[in-house]
Amino acid sequence: MKVKEVAALIEQFAPLTLQETYDNSGLNIGSYEAEVTGILLCVDVTEAVLDEAKALGANLIVSHHPLLFHPLRQLVDADDAQRIAARAVREGVSLYAAHTSLDSAPGGMSFCLGEWLGLTAMRVLDPRPDCPDAGFGVVGELTNPMPMRDFLLQVKRTLSVGAIRHSDLCRDQVQRVALCTGAGGSLIRKALEVDADLYLSADLRYNDFFVPSPSMVVADVGHFESEYCAIDLLYAIITKKIATFAVHKSEHSINPVNYLV
Repeated sequence: MKVKEVAALIEQFAPLTLQETYDNSGLNIGSYEAEVTGILLCVDVTEAVLDEAKALGANLIVSHHPLLFHPLRQLVDADDAQRIAARAVREGVSLYAAHTSLDSAPGGMSFCLGEWLGLTAMRVLDPRPDCPDAGFGVVGELTNPMPMRDFLLQVKRTLSVGAIRHSDLCRDQVQRVALCTGAGGSLIRKALEVDADLYLSADLRYNDFFVPSPSMVVADVGHFESEYCAIDLLYAIITKKIATFAVHKSEHSINPVNYLV
């Protein structure tokens, strides 16, 4: 199997045409014609993940975040991205990223996170004008209403969150939940428009917690925590078509943010 065949499987689910203009989803390093000896799935490509790939004999790393997010003007080991890129080239490791293409694909990242949290009847929170089934975020329902604090504690356990930042718990109960994996502060008003009881996302700014409504709670669960589901989603996409191939979930895809609680 070649890199281009794995890329085609991913892009059947998450076409590169769905990525945002600022993004760099797709093959970052390597050759589409390279033969694949194994695949390692991760959130971020780090030195530890490269070590893990080498130990597993995997020469294709599929990540959620692109290693090369910003254009490189030199390759002189000046930062982590340059060092890792140079090492990947030297060691013949191809790097493929499924970032905003996977975020906005039908059934993509936010749907996966919603399933983890027990949401049903999910629909896209911010649909694309050209493809209503695609877009960022989802809104769904809990089967039964829950006390807001209990649900947030459940989210904390499920996602192994060190600490959840949240606005005033202005609602005692939650049933309708909107969420967006990654940095989703821009969708708070969309969550208000669908009458969500709670909006979950990450990288919220100070002013985002001044919700323009007394009826919705906003909560920041952490960027890595909200996107760790990418590994399971990519695993399902790839192994559905090539179940006998060596596809590994990284054990060294680690949250760079630590919490002192």
